[in-house]
Amino acid sequence: MFRYFLIYFLFQTYAFAAGHLSDNFRISSDVLGYDIQYRVYTPENIENLNDIPSIYVTDGHDYIKHGRMVKVLDRLIAAGKMKPVVAVFVDARDPDNLKINRRKDELWCNENYARFYVTELVKQIEQNYPVSQSRDDRVIQGVSFGGFNAACFGLMAYGTFSGISMHSPANSYFLKLLTEEYKKADHLPLKMFMSVGNENDNRRAVRRFKRQLDEKGYDLNYIQVNKDHVWENWRPLMDDALLTFFATR
Repeated sequence: MFRYFLIYFLFQTYAFAAGHLSDNFRISSDVLGYDIQYRVYTPENIENLNDIPSIYVTDGHDYIKHGRMVKVLDRLIAAGKMKPVVAVFVDARDPDNLKINRRKDELWCNENYARFYVTELVKQIEQNYPVSQSRDDRVIQGVSFGGFNAACFGLMAYGTFSGISMHSPANSYFLKLLTEEYKKADHLPLKMFMSVGNENDNRRAVRRFKRQLDEKGYDLNYIQVNKDHVWENWRPLMDDALLTFFATR
């Protein structure tokens, strides 16, 4: 009897776990002057859903391969802990030569990179998927340089993204400058997640940034762990980041 109950429980829990990860799509950006590739995760039964929240993930290739984020999305959505979302995994590599990585040019508060999202990428996603067009249902996420980029989007693209998800934003010098920009700026309607590891993970600069965000009264979920600047730090925190913005309760 217990065996059948267990099978039934597992079926109920995981019957709707199988989201779909697309192959690479390509978008030709007029703003940036080159092509960018990306992949899209969609939850099961998307054809029956409307106004789905969305999360845009820089370094998307690494979040898929090293962060195993697709498995986390499937698990949380299937368990009913998280709303179904569309996740856009943006690849910083040149689609014609994957050995060329543009992240150092794109992710340092690059105004054109932010404009690419606001005027091109988000619109393309909205045309092809039943996602919400409200800024309140959009999140930008990144790790390291990408975490810094997400913080930049908080100032540069707050009209498009209300959620700012940062795993170990780097580096200390530029984060110090950005901290000053947040100090000078008015309080913005943003919700944030930020994590950091040990002293080898830019902890001092991140904690300084956190204090400034707290002083400004931002809605911030902050987690500190004793890990280096590696995926073994960020992967276990994927649940925390996603549930900050998309929890069903």
